[in-house]
Amino acid sequence: MKVLVIGLGGVTNGGKTTLAEKLKNMLPNCDIISQDDFFKPESEVETDERGFKLYDVLDALYMDEMVTSIRNWMKNPASSGVVTEEPQKTCDNLKNVYILIVEGFLLYNYEPLNKLWNRRYFLTLPYEECKRRRSTRVYQPADTPGYFDGHVWPMYLKYKNELEENASMQVDYLDGTKSQEELLSHVYSDIIKELKKLRE
Repeated sequence: MKVLVIGLGGVTNGGKTTLAEKLKNMLPNCDIISQDDFFKPESEVETDERGFKLYDVLDALYMDEMVTSIRNWMKNPASSGVVTEEPQKTCDNLKNVYILIVEGFLLYNYEPLNKLWNRRYFLTLPYEECKRRRSTRVYQPADTPGYFDGHVWPMYLKYKNELEENASMQVDYLDGTKSQEELLSHVYSDIIKELKKLRE
Protein backbone atom coordinates (compact mmCIF):
# COMPACT_ATOMS: atom_id res chain seq x y z
CA MET A 1 0.00 0.00 0.00
CA LYS A 2 1.28 3.45 -0.94
CA VAL A 3 0.01 6.87 0.03
CA LEU A 4 0.27 10.22 -1.69
CA VAL A 5 -0.29 13.37 0.41
CA ILE A 6 -1.13 16.51 -1.56
CA GLY A 7 -1.23 19.96 0.05
CA LEU A 8 -3.67 22.48 -1.39
CA GLY A 9 -2.91 25.70 0.43
CA GLY A 10 -3.10 29.41 -0.13
CA VAL A 11 -5.21 32.50 0.02
CA THR A 12 -8.68 32.73 1.57
CA ASN A 13 -11.40 32.28 -1.07
CA GLY A 14 -8.81 31.07 -3.58
CA GLY A 15 -10.85 28.01 -4.57
CA LYS A 16 -9.05 25.39 -2.45
CA THR A 17 -12.15 23.53 -1.23
CA THR A 18 -13.80 23.46 -4.66
CA LEU A 19 -10.60 22.19 -6.27
CA ALA A 20 -10.14 19.54 -3.57
CA GLU A 21 -13.72 18.27 -4.04
CA LYS A 22 -13.35 18.10 -7.83
CA LEU A 23 -10.06 16.20 -7.55
CA LYS A 24 -11.63 13.76 -5.09
CA ASN A 25 -14.34 12.99 -7.64
CA MET A 26 -11.75 12.28 -10.35
CA LEU A 27 -9.10 10.32 -8.46
CA PRO A 28 -9.15 6.75 -7.16
CA ASN A 29 -9.06 6.12 -3.38
CA CYS A 30 -9.03 9.81 -2.57
CA ASP A 31 -9.88 11.51 0.71
CA ILE A 32 -9.86 15.13 1.96
CA ILE A 33 -8.84 16.64 5.29
CA SER A 34 -9.78 20.30 5.70
CA GLN A 35 -7.83 22.66 7.94
CA ASP A 36 -11.02 24.57 8.71
CA ASP A 37 -12.12 21.59 10.82
CA PHE A 38 -9.29 22.34 13.29
CA PHE A 39 -10.14 25.90 14.32
CA LYS A 40 -10.26 26.49 18.05
CA PRO A 41 -13.58 27.70 19.48
CA GLU A 42 -14.09 31.47 19.35
CA SER A 43 -13.46 31.79 23.12
CA GLU A 44 -9.91 30.43 22.66
CA VAL A 45 -8.96 32.69 19.73
CA GLU A 46 -6.99 35.78 20.69
CA THR A 47 -8.28 39.29 20.08
CA ASP A 48 -5.92 42.14 19.18
CA GLU A 49 -6.02 45.74 20.39
CA ARG A 50 -8.39 46.69 17.56
CA GLY A 51 -10.88 44.04 18.65
CA PHE A 52 -10.08 41.74 15.71
CA LYS A 53 -10.29 38.00 16.39
CA LEU A 54 -6.96 36.60 15.18
CA TYR A 55 -8.19 33.66 13.13
CA ASP A 56 -5.60 33.82 10.34
CA VAL A 57 -2.65 32.64 12.46
CA LEU A 58 -1.42 29.18 13.46
CA ASP A 59 -2.36 29.78 17.11
CA ALA A 60 -6.05 29.85 16.13
CA LEU A 61 -5.84 26.20 15.06
CA TYR A 62 -5.30 22.84 16.76
CA MET A 63 -2.33 22.10 14.51
CA ASP A 64 -1.09 19.10 16.51
CA GLU A 65 -4.49 17.45 16.14
CA MET A 66 -4.36 18.12 12.41
CA VAL A 67 -0.94 16.46 12.10
CA THR A 68 -2.21 13.49 14.12
CA SER A 69 -5.26 13.13 11.85
CA ILE A 70 -3.07 13.13 8.74
CA ARG A 71 -0.61 10.63 10.24
CA ASN A 72 -3.47 8.34 11.32
CA TRP A 73 -4.90 8.47 7.82
CA MET A 74 -1.46 7.63 6.35
CA LYS A 75 -1.15 4.60 8.63
CA ASN A 76 -4.54 3.21 7.67
CA PRO A 77 -6.20 5.00 4.74
CA ALA A 78 -8.44 2.07 3.91
CA SER A 79 -10.27 2.44 7.22
CA SER A 80 -11.15 6.09 6.57
CA GLY A 81 -14.26 5.12 4.62
CA VAL A 82 -12.62 6.21 1.38
CA VAL A 83 -14.40 4.95 -1.73
CA THR A 84 -12.26 2.34 -3.44
CA GLU A 85 -14.07 2.29 -6.76
CA GLU A 86 -12.22 4.00 -9.54
CA PRO A 87 -14.25 6.91 -10.87
CA GLN A 88 -12.22 6.92 -14.09
CA LYS A 89 -10.23 4.25 -15.86
CA THR A 90 -7.06 6.37 -16.09
CA CYS A 91 -5.50 4.60 -13.17
CA ASP A 92 -5.45 0.86 -13.65
CA ASN A 93 -3.13 -0.94 -11.19
CA LEU A 94 -3.65 1.76 -8.57
CA LYS A 95 -5.89 -0.19 -6.25
CA ASN A 96 -3.21 -0.05 -3.53
CA VAL A 97 -2.49 3.66 -3.82
CA TYR A 98 -4.38 6.06 -1.56
CA ILE A 99 -4.44 9.82 -2.04
CA LEU A 100 -5.04 12.39 0.68
CA ILE A 101 -5.72 16.00 -0.24
CA VAL A 102 -5.18 18.37 2.67
CA GLU A 103 -6.67 21.78 2.03
CA GLY A 104 -6.28 24.92 4.09
CA PHE A 105 -4.92 28.44 4.26
CA LEU A 106 -1.90 27.73 6.51
CA LEU A 107 -0.38 24.43 5.51
CA TYR A 108 3.30 25.12 4.87
CA ASN A 109 4.30 27.32 7.80
CA TYR A 110 4.06 24.59 10.41
CA GLU A 111 7.20 22.46 10.48
CA PRO A 112 5.69 19.07 11.55
CA LEU A 113 3.42 19.14 8.48
CA ASN A 114 6.28 19.80 6.08
CA LYS A 115 7.62 16.26 6.45
CA LEU A 116 4.38 14.81 5.10
CA TRP A 117 3.80 16.35 1.66
CA ASN A 118 4.41 14.62 -1.68
CA ARG A 119 3.28 17.75 -3.54
CA ARG A 120 2.50 21.29 -2.38
CA TYR A 121 0.21 23.71 -4.21
CA PHE A 122 -0.44 27.30 -3.19
CA LEU A 123 -3.33 29.30 -4.64
CA THR A 124 -2.84 33.04 -4.99
CA LEU A 125 -5.23 35.91 -5.74
CA PRO A 126 -4.66 39.63 -6.24
CA TYR A 127 -5.87 41.83 -3.37
CA GLU A 128 -8.97 43.27 -5.11
CA GLU A 129 -10.27 39.88 -6.28
CA CYS A 130 -9.66 38.27 -2.91
CA LYS A 131 -11.46 41.08 -1.10
CA ARG A 132 -14.38 40.89 -3.55
CA ARG A 133 -14.77 37.11 -3.09
CA ARG A 134 -14.40 37.36 0.68
CA SER A 135 -17.18 39.96 0.84
CA THR A 136 -19.62 37.49 -0.74
CA ARG A 137 -19.03 34.81 1.92
CA VAL A 138 -20.72 34.51 5.32
CA TYR A 139 -18.43 33.54 8.20
CA GLN A 140 -19.14 32.47 11.79
CA PRO A 141 -18.25 34.78 13.46
CA ALA A 142 -18.89 37.35 10.73
CA ASP A 143 -16.06 39.54 9.43
CA THR A 144 -16.15 42.88 11.27
CA PRO A 145 -15.61 46.13 9.32
CA GLY A 146 -11.93 46.52 8.41
CA TYR A 147 -11.15 42.88 9.29
CA PHE A 148 -9.97 41.90 5.81
CA ASP A 149 -7.53 44.81 5.53
CA GLY A 150 -6.57 44.80 9.19
CA HIS A 151 -5.96 41.09 9.70
CA VAL A 152 -6.79 38.65 6.89
CA TRP A 153 -4.76 40.14 4.04
CA PRO A 154 -1.68 41.15 6.13
CA MET A 155 -1.48 37.62 7.57
CA TYR A 156 -1.77 36.08 4.11
CA LEU A 157 1.14 38.26 2.90
CA LYS A 158 3.20 37.47 6.00
CA TYR A 159 2.88 33.70 5.64
CA LYS A 160 3.31 33.82 1.85
CA ASN A 161 6.57 35.79 2.30
CA GLU A 162 7.80 33.25 4.84
CA LEU A 163 7.10 30.53 2.33
CA GLU A 164 8.89 32.32 -0.52
CA GLU A 165 11.94 32.93 1.68
CA ASN A 166 12.24 29.22 2.47
CA ALA A 167 14.39 28.11 -0.46
CA SER A 168 14.19 24.42 0.46
CA MET A 169 10.42 24.39 0.06
CA GLN A 170 9.15 23.07 -3.27
CA VAL A 171 5.81 24.79 -3.88
CA ASP A 172 3.77 25.01 -7.07
CA TYR A 173 2.04 28.42 -7.11
CA LEU A 174 -1.35 28.48 -8.83
CA ASP A 175 -3.14 31.58 -10.09
CA GLY A 176 -6.56 31.52 -8.42
CA THR A 177 -8.02 33.85 -11.09
CA LYS A 178 -7.72 31.06 -13.67
CA SER A 179 -10.79 28.97 -14.40
CA GLN A 180 -11.52 26.01 -12.14
CA GLU A 181 -11.21 23.76 -15.21
CA GLU A 182 -7.69 25.02 -15.93
CA LEU A 183 -6.55 24.63 -12.32
CA LEU A 184 -8.15 21.19 -12.07
CA SER A 185 -6.51 20.01 -15.28
CA HIS A 186 -3.07 21.21 -14.14
CA VAL A 187 -3.20 19.63 -10.68
CA TYR A 188 -4.90 16.45 -11.87
CA SER A 189 -2.25 15.76 -14.52
CA ASP A 190 0.50 16.39 -11.94
CA ILE A 191 -1.05 13.91 -9.53
CA ILE A 192 -1.41 11.30 -12.27
CA LYS A 193 2.35 11.71 -12.97
CA GLU A 194 3.08 11.22 -9.25
CA LEU A 195 0.92 8.09 -9.22
CA LYS A 196 2.80 6.67 -12.20
CA LYS A 197 6.10 7.32 -10.40
CA LEU A 198 4.78 5.47 -7.35
CA ARG A 199 3.81 2.55 -9.53
CA GLU A 200 7.24 2.22 -11.17
